[in-house]
Amino acid sequence: MFINFSDIPGNHNLFLDYLYEFDNVKSFYITNFRDKEEYLKTFRKVSESHDHSREQLVAALNDQYKSFNPSAKTQKNISALGDKKTLAIVTGQQLGILGGPLYTFYKIITAIKLSTSLSERYDDYQFVPVFWLEGDDHDFNEVREINLINDNNEIKNIAYDNELLEDENKGSVGMLQFTDSLNTFFNELENNLRTTEYTTSLVEKIKSFYSVGKTFKQSFKELLFWIFDQYGLILFDPQDIKIKEILKPVFKKEITDFRMHSEKLVNVSAKLEEVYHAQVKVRPINLFYSYEEGRYLIEPVEEEFRLKRKRKKFTQEELLATIESEPGNFSPNVLLRPICQDYVLPTVCYVGGPSEISYFAQIMPLYDFYNMTPPIIYPRSSATILEKNISSIIDKFEINLEQLLLDPEKLKGKIIDSISNSSIDAIFNETTGNIEKEMEQLKEKLFEYDKTLSDSTSKYTERMLRYLTELKAKSMEAQSRKYETTLRQIDKVTNSVLPNSVLQERVINFIYFANKYSPDIIKHLFDELSINKFEHQIISL
Repeated sequence: MFINFSDIPGNHNLFLDYLYEFDNVKSFYITNFRDKEEYLKTFRKVSESHDHSREQLVAALNDQYKSFNPSAKTQKNISALGDKKTLAIVTGQQLGILGGPLYTFYKIITAIKLSTSLSERYDDYQFVPVFWLEGDDHDFNEVREINLINDNNEIKNIAYDNELLEDENKGSVGMLQFTDSLNTFFNELENNLRTTEYTTSLVEKIKSFYSVGKTFKQSFKELLFWIFDQYGLILFDPQDIKIKEILKPVFKKEITDFRMHSEKLVNVSAKLEEVYHAQVKVRPINLFYSYEEGRYLIEPVEEEFRLKRKRKKFTQEELLATIESEPGNFSPNVLLRPICQDYVLPTVCYVGGPSEISYFAQIMPLYDFYNMTPPIIYPRSSATILEKNISSIIDKFEINLEQLLLDPEKLKGKIIDSISNSSIDAIFNETTGNIEKEMEQLKEKLFEYDKTLSDSTSKYTERMLRYLTELKAKSMEAQSRKYETTLRQIDKVTNSVLPNSVLQERVINFIYFANKYSPDIIKHLFDELSINKFEHQIISL
């Protein structure tokens, strides 16, 4: 089953038009991902122009995999990147603990299946899937927690360590080491996982990846390696000093030409705001510098540069010299990251979600400045997993999933009305209408005797309607008590399909399903997930 994204609340018009009305947004993007004739042009351009770093790239990847034992498929894909006919299908994500929400895995599956599909279709090229480990991100609060559904059908949030205040800066998340707080995290996790035949072995396996002393990046990489190495997925670490060496020209150009870059980005963002929205706030400079265990945005100040919220300053010459001598301390922001990614990798497709598709509309002008070919932005697959017990409740009450996604509370009321002898809404709407009608007639009759008395009927009408509203609320509470079991079942469906009022893929962590159905659930998702429908998919278990 598939549901059009237009029928799911919360999606921005820019994303919807990108999917279904590309002509409306073509001024912001280079290539229509649905136009297969454009694919070969992109492949040729990237293949012919991307020859400056292939040897360094392969050498760096081989070093990054020294502590692993990659599958023959992954080894082959890494070696293949040295060939100009090998092109990359790239995706990436923040290093959310235990993989973060499910959509991280959906991104990866899309990239892997797209690589296979393109390799089968275009004999002259080979396509390899690459996951960009976004370790330079510094939003600790976004990566420290997961959500699952416990035995009481509650959405349970489990977090590692304390949340950071807005002005706290721990530096790049990828470098952060887990402390003893991880033990508390796992205790809470185990207390909220249903005990199944898979629980003990699954938790032990996860703990082998996530242990005190390891970094967020190392643990995240080990988790993804365990699940996806068999498919040949290349896990790419952009924080590697060898990669930062390759990126020095990009960093330097951002410093020397930032005025041109920011002016163009501001103009594009302003045009987007006229019709849609600008996903990312444009900064004067799109680079961060790691300093005193923090990661700080570089800002221009008169004829110098400074670190935001710090007193550290540079002249342009000093900053360029620092890039040359210590490139590892520099990292891109969200707008420059795609340029860095595609400067290092021969990227022809980037698999992204709604937010990424939106900010790529702002980024496209930067590709001209760097004389690079932008990738085709390919929408990641999107899905909701429907468990058998949830399907049974849906069938029992004939729940329409599209209506559930649109307005769960309204749907709940409809279901209760359908099994009740009468509708509370209908009863009170009728009574309200009768009262208003009768009071209006009374007002007309009283006018004959006393205009002031007639006018006062409005005040009494308002008072009656207020009492009626209070009575309706009490009636609904009584109805809820009477149909408590039914409401609990509907809530169970809502918490599974629309947890915290958003799509399941944006909230629930994979461990909930892996614990309940075995880690092989990932293979089932891999087999079932469609990569060419561009609608939200319902996958039944």
